[in-house]
Amino acid sequence: MTSTPTAPAPTDWWRDAVFYQVYIRSFADGGDDGVGDLAGLRARLPELAELGVDALWINPFFPSPMADHGYDVADPRDVEPVFGDLAAFDAVLAEAHALGIKVTIDLVPNHTSDQRDWFVAALAAGPGSPERARYVFRDGKGPDGAEPPNNWPSIFGGPAWTRVPDGQWYLHLFAPEQPDLDFTHPEVLADLEETLRFWLDRGVDGFRIDVAHGMAKAPGLPDVDFDEETGLFDDHGPDDPRLDQDGVHDIHRLVRRVMDAYPATMTVGEVWVSSEERLARYLRPDELHSAFNFRLLTADWELESLRAAVVDSLDAVAATPAPACWVLSNHDRPRHVTRYGDGELGTRRARAAALLQLALPGMAFVYNGDELGMPDVDLPDEALTDPVWTRSGGTERGRDACRIPVPWSGTEPPYGFTTGDSTWLPMPTGWAGLTAQAQAADPDSMLSLYRTALRLRRGASGDLTWLPAPEGCLAFGRGSGLSVLLNLSGAPVPLPGGRVLLASAGVADGHLPHDAAVWVQA
Repeated sequence: MTSTPTAPAPTDWWRDAVFYQVYIRSFADGGDDGVGDLAGLRARLPELAELGVDALWINPFFPSPMADHGYDVADPRDVEPVFGDLAAFDAVLAEAHALGIKVTIDLVPNHTSDQRDWFVAALAAGPGSPERARYVFRDGKGPDGAEPPNNWPSIFGGPAWTRVPDGQWYLHLFAPEQPDLDFTHPEVLADLEETLRFWLDRGVDGFRIDVAHGMAKAPGLPDVDFDEETGLFDDHGPDDPRLDQDGVHDIHRLVRRVMDAYPATMTVGEVWVSSEERLARYLRPDELHSAFNFRLLTADWELESLRAAVVDSLDAVAATPAPACWVLSNHDRPRHVTRYGDGELGTRRARAAALLQLALPGMAFVYNGDELGMPDVDLPDEALTDPVWTRSGGTERGRDACRIPVPWSGTEPPYGFTTGDSTWLPMPTGWAGLTAQAQAADPDSMLSLYRTALRLRRGASGDLTWLPAPEGCLAFGRGSGLSVLLNLSGAPVPLPGGRVLLASAGVADGHLPHDAAVWVQA
């Protein structure tokens, strides 16, 4: 790309940034316990700089009993000893900044761990106490209060209520170890603000806000009108009293007021809503800077599904100040190599999908291991650790398959992930060719594709314009002269005119193969 784009204002660095999601347990172990940590991340920062990412999103590393691998936070303003300490975090932050990489971290406001001091005090204090008012405690139904206060299901399976010895019940939209806070309580709001300022004062560049459509519950906690939960984070629509309530927007306005006092910081919300109009409400000028749109992640590998994902995602932000935000995989969903067919087929499609994602205008998130083409791993029952597995009575396998540790080097497990012999989730044999070390030396590898794409992406700018395309293909251009062609026609198609910058498959014969994508400069 020969044109020189206008650099975004420093305060808007995130608008076209590529974020790299670090699932801290699975990224790199700086020791020998088989669990990824801050020291391991720090050691690998130069490789992330070489990859070409602009920012990190680090999954929770706060003190936690790990009932949900860190999303049950016992202290939101410290570091879990398994991962290091505050000094280790500060070192990651300083070295990332020195390499030109921004650092964003997870914020988990909806709930705490049941071992947080607040909840321990709430259990001890009893019904009607100020300590219980910070959480959602209610009396049960029935003559002896033995039935839950309402029929809400937990997102992780089973009921969303647990009874305590004195007879009351507390709400947990997720696991029982994750009691929901009551955001109508001023101390809860003040604590959220204290957490934001604690990390912003240390120098973090932003937050990914977990369950950003949660926090506010419908007044009176009315029953739901669906019989059972169907799938993790499924959107039951605007009438679900557990999520996407009007009151949540006041909480985001509070967060935004804090963020505005720290120039060049940003928020991105996890907002699982299927309506583009409802998503746009979170992106008003005084709320979130951005929000994940999961349409590309949930789209089938089919032309109209992918095109609709792009169109709808751009439409969702068109009337907001926010850029689009593109995701193919994360720690909650099957990796796209596996979704697209696994093996050679899934890998070929994942290469094409990477060129689709990274050519789109806006923000892009790369999940650790995407750049290596990591697939899901079918783990034995005894290795599963996700609460979804236990809460569903063993009917839903949960999310462990997409959280396997990253393979760095060598020919056998643990592939340089740790100096120990084993990893917190087992790594499979047969991944010698998947390691970062093996792929770095191969110009045709997935890692080399990502490195080149991230370098070339910096020259792309301008809005998306749909272009004429052969039947079964998708084509669009950017204002900087970049053209993208994705071939799902079932047969090779002629390359568009211009200079080929990058292709996901061989194009030496002047044709783009099926299940492939190409970037061309006009």
